[in-house]
Amino acid sequence: MGPDGVILDWMVEHRVEWVTTMFWIITTLGNTVSMFLLSAVVVVALLRVGRRSDAVIVAGSMLTGWGLMNALKFAFARERPPVPERLVDIASHSFPSGHATMSMLLATVAIAVLLRSPDPRLHRPVLLALPVVASLLIGFSRIYLGAHWTTDVLAGWVFGALWGLVWIYAVTLISARNPSAGQ
Repeated sequence: MGPDGVILDWMVEHRVEWVTTMFWIITTLGNTVSMFLLSAVVVVALLRVGRRSDAVIVAGSMLTGWGLMNALKFAFARERPPVPERLVDIASHSFPSGHATMSMLLATVAIAVLLRSPDPRLHRPVLLALPVVASLLIGFSRIYLGAHWTTDVLAGWVFGALWGLVWIYAVTLISARNPSAGQ
């Protein structure tokens, strides 16, 4: 049994009802539909205040990230942890975790949007840490509930952060070369 199996066994042995309930709520709130709804609200808000390039970063990264994440799931075709250890009924492949990918992707671009804001109140460390903490809780909920192997979640977090950084860099580079594109 590899590290994934050891961690799953430990989680199963240490499950507590109230913690399981809490992680059910977190995993439900952190699903990909919720991440898309939240990102859509952010995109609309950014467009309303004239921050077009930031809106492109959020919308473009989320849409392409979702597509690429699903392609990776198909390519790897990794099975999920077994039932009864798995408390989540889901039929898709396991690697990478969609919850971890999309929440970390949104966290990465949200932090960039906050840092690029002219309002210094949005640069506070506590506010910048919230999206990452939320993504970590969402990913951990997937491991605790047995919906994913630990490596699925770790890969999702890494992929989500890297894909967000690629979009931030690309749109920033394009905007710098063509200032009218960012408005």
